[in-house]
Amino acid sequence: MASKPERVDDVERAVDRILETVGRKIVLGLPLGLGKPVELVNALYRRAQRDASISLRILTALSLEKPFGSSRIEQAFLDPFVARVFAGVPDLLYVRDLRENKLPANVEICEFYFRPGSMLGNPHAQMRYVSSNYTHAARDVFEQGCNVVAQLVCRRGENADERLSLSCNPDTGPELLRMLRASGREHMAIALVNQNLPYMAHDAEVAPAEFDLIIDDPRYSSALFPTPKMAVTTPDYHIGLYASSLVRDGGTLQLGIGSLGDAIVYALIQRHARNASYRAALDAIGALQRHGALIERIGGASGFEQGLYGATEMFVDGFWQLMRAGILKRRVYDFWSLQELINGGDCDPNALTPAVLDGFERLGVRVLRGKDFDVLQHHGLFRDDTRYDEGHLIAPDGERVIANVADPAARAVMARCLGRRLRNGIVLHAGFFLGPSDFYAGLREMSQAERDTICMTGVDKTNQLDFNPRLYRAQRRDARFINSGMMATLSGAVCSDGLDNGQVVSGVGGQYNFIAQAHQIPGGRSILMVRSTREDSAGRVTSNIVFNYGHLTIPRHLRDIVITEYGIADLRSRTDAEVAKAMIGIADSRFQRELLAQAQRAGKIERGWTIPEPFCDNTPERLERQLGALRSASADHDPYPAFPFGCDFTDEELVLGKALKTIARQAKTTPKWKLLTTALMRSLRGTPEAMRPYLRRVGLDQPASMQDRVARALLFDALRAEGSF
Repeated sequence: MASKPERVDDVERAVDRILETVGRKIVLGLPLGLGKPVELVNALYRRAQRDASISLRILTALSLEKPFGSSRIEQAFLDPFVARVFAGVPDLLYVRDLRENKLPANVEICEFYFRPGSMLGNPHAQMRYVSSNYTHAARDVFEQGCNVVAQLVCRRGENADERLSLSCNPDTGPELLRMLRASGREHMAIALVNQNLPYMAHDAEVAPAEFDLIIDDPRYSSALFPTPKMAVTTPDYHIGLYASSLVRDGGTLQLGIGSLGDAIVYALIQRHARNASYRAALDAIGALQRHGALIERIGGASGFEQGLYGATEMFVDGFWQLMRAGILKRRVYDFWSLQELINGGDCDPNALTPAVLDGFERLGVRVLRGKDFDVLQHHGLFRDDTRYDEGHLIAPDGERVIANVADPAARAVMARCLGRRLRNGIVLHAGFFLGPSDFYAGLREMSQAERDTICMTGVDKTNQLDFNPRLYRAQRRDARFINSGMMATLSGAVCSDGLDNGQVVSGVGGQYNFIAQAHQIPGGRSILMVRSTREDSAGRVTSNIVFNYGHLTIPRHLRDIVITEYGIADLRSRTDAEVAKAMIGIADSRFQRELLAQAQRAGKIERGWTIPEPFCDNTPERLERQLGALRSASADHDPYPAFPFGCDFTDEELVLGKALKTIARQAKTTPKWKLLTTALMRSLRGTPEAMRPYLRRVGLDQPASMQDRVARALLFDALRAEGSF
């Protein structure tokens, strides 16, 4: 650790210092997602491109890339969207070259998590993928020989008062640096200042001396990479309604990114703010009839009086929405016995009484150590003018007593030292954040006091219990760890990150960690959401509920709750036959019979069993009817909009985006002679004026080739089918 870091204002100078310090073999550890210092990474990558004597190995995860089209037409559609939504966001150069198989021979990229689906079929990425739980990421980066750690930060204060915030990514960097320092390995720690980051305090706040080199110049305060909001579909809304009913008031929540996460958050807000409509929705989809006992036992349908606390690796904008809605409000405190007293109703955080000291003694907390006192005073249990000295408390009036709550005389003095109410409670612990632009703006616009209810910290704390099991079990009461999977088997195992041919779709990330926690925390449950079917680019539909699969992320012995758009399967502590029946009950009805036959052939379900009638109409049409009825009942607004939390697309882009998906499917499934005939017939007709803006947007207003003419004809038909003109 440098006592006084070197400061430069140019990334090229920083590259020079790296080469001078660690030599020409650079193993660069970068944070997952947003926290990569892009300008520095690009400068280092360009240097390695020019100089083959430099060996550059990058160890990271979730390398972000702006959307790109797979055809000229798609790119023409995306260009204005990207220019608007990603304005000022620098490109990460190695990602493009990795995707296009253009990396120089002296550069390697090793990741433990891919943007889902982005590296399928990419030999470099697939061969260098490191399969790792998120809690092991720092260890694995260290073991791979990391000798340079680089991170995006923001700062506040000047000179002796200057502090830095790891902001979006205190997830693994501090742990990695501790390993490097303990090992004695020659290394550098580098910070790039970006003042567009929200200043997050607590565990994310560090002294400048944590870094050997700080790069600070206003030109590097570039725009933060946003994740555009995704449309929430009818199946997503059904899954969100089911999942929201399993969340208990006063409990704990973990969520991921994407449309399924948005659907859950929207349902939770509806449950809290529009409870009658929410209950009507649960009734309409059959949740109360089929799963009422489970909902009553572990969840609920009422509003959130106590509120929720978040314990998650990823701080998504859904948590921000829950804060704004007054749902994410249950505060936790960093002293296990204090937290247990609050959980049990024996300590009111807003009105402290001497009973809290009696509670400590009852729980076996007697002699207070110095660090115990510091934590309790930080949380306001002891007045600020109370002091601790060598095992004694010194009251504000100067009386000195042994710091032992079991001593009646000492406890009487301690009672006079109590504060009036607790403070500095936390509503959310998270390892990293990533989201849309309005989410970043919302965090920046919070007061520091509001941001201080959020603690960005390491995944060694958020994703497991090991760091402080007794405290985390108390804080994470009634935890609902909600994640998504790709496929689920009739044994209750789930595939979330890869294919049976060994290709990696994304990575395990923290999913295993949270599911293991769910089985360790009293009242905790793991909820895995799986869409019941998937459709390929040619329009073929297959089941995501399968008898078995050749790659699994979560083994059958950790099975718990699985949700599809057709319902909830409660699998914990069930027999194999019970599990298989429950999974068939939430499968799409087009595939239920074959699944049942497979299970019966394998001896997992008795021959005479038949699928109960309530589960025999699991069809997309039924889902649309159910949501359609709820929409019809709401005269003044759509209660289930495609973009419940705002949209990054213009109206024109929404129409075109849907139409382009349609024509891509038609182009793959329609014989070429028919496509050419369609194009010829369309060319003989005029072009409606209303269609011209759409054609201009994708460069088809003046088709230059037969392929363009075919695309123009298909687009015309797709837009007409949508009723766009």
